[in-house]
Amino acid sequence: MKVKVFISVMAVVLGLAVGYYFFRPHTFHGTVIQSPEPSYNFTLTSSSGDVSLSDYRGKLVVMYFGYTFCPDICPATLANVGQALRDLGSRADDIQVIMVSLDPERDTPEKLSDYVNQFHPSMIGITGTKEKLDEVASLYGIFYQKSEGSDATGYLIDHTATLLVLDREGYLKLVFPFGVTSQEIADDLKYMLRQ
Repeated sequence: MKVKVFISVMAVVLGLAVGYYFFRPHTFHGTVIQSPEPSYNFTLTSSSGDVSLSDYRGKLVVMYFGYTFCPDICPATLANVGQALRDLGSRADDIQVIMVSLDPERDTPEKLSDYVNQFHPSMIGITGTKEKLDEVASLYGIFYQKSEGSDATGYLIDHTATLLVLDREGYLKLVFPFGVTSQEIADDLKYMLRQ
């Protein structure tokens, strides 16, 4: 009798453990944001014309503010995002990555397109006037300013290095800090695609 009770208890415990493993709440690697209103819509220019954020309603949008002359942070971040998209396979079709250039003096739409396509062919690079970029960056909490570089680099731009993730309805839902891995990005995006 004791053996049957023990087996029954172990079966229940095992069932609960398996259930928890498969149905436990998702632990995000980024910071979850509960935005009360849809994100600010804006229009900037890509190599193929004007792009509005609202063009991508129905997809997750991963937005990054940077510049093509960035020596380290931008390429490292975009490489991780590109790998995450490849890891997601066909599910990445429901994600649009947009890089907003903070360097309109040097980053033409064509240069941006060539740059982001090195990381993944579906990425889009957009830019605009300094006044428009100031407005957009401010509304998304992005700090940036020119700083002195070397003779080889010219000026550099210090900037916030986060990835912003908007849900299918355009609400800001997740912020990844610099240094997040491609596996962590893919894990959170995969979960958000199921929502």
